[in-house]
Amino acid sequence: MIAPLPSLSPRVDALVAHFERVQAERMQGIPLLNRDLHVEAVDFVWGTPLPEDGRELVAEGVLITPWFMSLLRLPAQAQPHGNRVGRSAVRDFGSERFDFIGAHDPAIGYHETCALFSPMGGFSTQALARETARAALALTRPAPVAAAEPVPARRAFFLGRSTAGVRS
Repeated sequence: MIAPLPSLSPRVDALVAHFERVQAERMQGIPLLNRDLHVEAVDFVWGTPLPEDGRELVAEGVLITPWFMSLLRLPAQAQPHGNRVGRSAVRDFGSERFDFIGAHDPAIGYHETCALFSPMGGFSTQALARETARAALALTRPAPVAAAEPVPARRAFFLGRSTAGVRS
C-alpha cells in the first residue's frame, strides 16, 4: 500500500508568510514594488524530487509577489543550502525542463526559483497576475485526458469525419 502524500499546506503557508515578511521588512520604499499585488502561492502540487536528495518530495507552483513572479520548487522539509545558493540547475517541472536558481532562507530552507516576470509593473490586478501564473502552469502540466464523445453519423458526414462504428 502506498502512503498518502503529506499536506502541502504547512510548507506553502510558510513560503507565503516568509515572502510577506520580506515585503514588510525589506521591500518598503522600493520603487519596483507593485502596490496592486500581494504575495500568493498559486496551484502548488507535489512534483519531481531533487536528484541530490533522493526521494524527497518537492512542492511546485508559482509564487506571485509585488516584485516578481517565479516558478518555485520547495522541498517538503526545510533543508540546509548545501552550497547550492546561486547555482543553476536544469529541473523537470511538469512536462518541461527549466533552469532553476538555488536560494535559501532560514525560515523556509533551500528552494529553487525560475523567474517568469520581474518587475511586476505590467500587472494591474492580482487576478491578472494569478491568471498569468495559471496559464504558465497549464503550459507545463499535461492536461487531463478526456474520453472523446462519439460523433453522430450525420454530423460526422458534414464535418468530413469517418463514421465507422458510430450509429446515428
